[in-house]
Amino acid sequence: MTDFETLRALADEGNEKAADKLADLADERSDLDTLNGLLDEGNDRAGEHLTRRAAAAKDLLELQRISDAGYAEAEEVLNTLL
Repeated sequence: MTDFETLRALADEGNEKAADKLADLADERSDLDTLNGLLDEGNDRAGEHLTRRAAAAKDLLELQRISDAGYAEAEEVLNTLL
């Protein structure tokens, strides 16, 4: 398994597969700061994880924030919950 720092370095260099793996690892660790950072960088996998968490918590404001950050599926989930 590749360590967190290596994945972060690869993701910073634009490696999308590394960014996806980093998002998966961050989700496993419940590392919301990393997930939010990846979402801000445009990573859809981070958006998936954050949307799933927000939907489970029925956190409508968080779903709106995720949608505003560019992850369109969050808007669909938000509309479903509304």
